[in-house]
Amino acid sequence: MSTETGAATLLDGGAIIRVMLQAALDTIVALPDITTSAGLLWPLSRQPDVNLVRICKEDEGVSICAALALCRKRSALLMQQTGLFDSLNAVRGIAVEYKLPVCMFVGLLGKEPGVPPSQNKKYSVRTVLPVLDAMEVPTLSIEENSDIAKILEAVDRAYAESRPLVVLFGRRVKP
Repeated sequence: MSTETGAATLLDGGAIIRVMLQAALDTIVALPDITTSAGLLWPLSRQPDVNLVRICKEDEGVSICAALALCRKRSALLMQQTGLFDSLNAVRGIAVEYKLPVCMFVGLLGKEPGVPPSQNKKYSVRTVLPVLDAMEVPTLSIEENSDIAKILEAVDRAYAESRPLVVLFGRRVKP
């Protein structure tokens, strides 16, 4: 299996993309980020059945995904946690208040593999879960390749219950 900085296993981008396609996420709204671009964004940009919407700011992505949900289309917003923090007012005002299934796939830049986010040395990693918990936004942590299969059920639940979802990637995603 591929490794990054020695023992840390990379997440399988191909498996994540297959689950995203099974979940009928046919529009990907994205900003490049270090954690997911190589393994998700660039391979998704070459998928013929996926619409890629490139954005400048993460809060734009929240609005686009919300509008697509209102049109009964499924989408995912790819970003890293710094962009999530930058877009929290849009998440609150659009996804939470209006109860819309905005699915956000968030790379945790700087997260120490194998260390729970709450114990991470990096402040922006440590505070992600408490902030999302306070906003009552469901989360799914993907730390190992065995966690990837859980994405399908989480996305389906977000759309069935019409509520936002944040999928947190605790390791880099390999192509």
